[in-house]
Amino acid sequence: MDATLLTIILLGIVEGVTEFIPVSSTGHLILAGALLGYDEAQWAVFNVVIQLGAILAVIVLYWRTFWAVLVGLLGMKPEAWRFLRNVVAGFLPSGVIGFLLIKRIEALLGNPLVVAWALLLGGIAILVIERTAPRGHEKGVADIAFWKALAIGFIQCLAMIPGVSRSGATILGGLSLGVERRTAAEFSFFLAIPTMLGATTLELVKHHDSLGAATPAGIAVGFVISFLVALLVIRWFIGIVTSRGFGPFGWYRILVGGAALIWLMLR
Repeated sequence: MDATLLTIILLGIVEGVTEFIPVSSTGHLILAGALLGYDEAQWAVFNVVIQLGAILAVIVLYWRTFWAVLVGLLGMKPEAWRFLRNVVAGFLPSGVIGFLLIKRIEALLGNPLVVAWALLLGGIAILVIERTAPRGHEKGVADIAFWKALAIGFIQCLAMIPGVSRSGATILGGLSLGVERRTAAEFSFFLAIPTMLGATTLELVKHHDSLGAATPAGIAVGFVISFLVALLVIRWFIGIVTSRGFGPFGWYRILVGGAALIWLMLR
């Protein structure tokens, strides 16, 4: 198999598996680059654009929710407007801060050591918050208080550090503020849509004259792979969260982060 095609397939799988679970998709893509030995900068656009495949998986799986919100907005139903209010409030902090600090954020990208430490410390944070967070009673995103949605939006900004995990930051932020587990996870899914669309738009505008190592056909393949894999992972993730909580993902981050630190120090 062609080396470029193999890289495309592997990165598509990594993106689909890791985008919505609290282990950091960007961090795993950076570590994959270090492990496979390719020039991560040449795959920067590819890594961002294929995230849209994972985002499409959310839209497909939750189309009934989005349709109900749209109908509710047209019918001026308070629950639908609260849903929209919370998603906008959760997105705005990262949208504004990400736009203002894009150059400093890019300086951190591609640094496997930053990723390894973030994975390790993030895993410890998951275990601590899982044990200490108050129990929430929200039955859906519309039930989240406005101030909580806004606070989660600011917490999401921590994910600008590679390895922190956007989904991890938003989910743990929600848990620490008393949001119910499943609701916190689904709110993270919905926040991913405007957040990733914004990140992809910025990346394409900046690199409109060059896609790097991947061709448009290669990006399309990565997009489809990440979409199909994410479809399976989202359902599995919700089942794990509902039955066992987030502890398994904390231990996974600790193991991967610790192993990455050892490997980076010895290579």
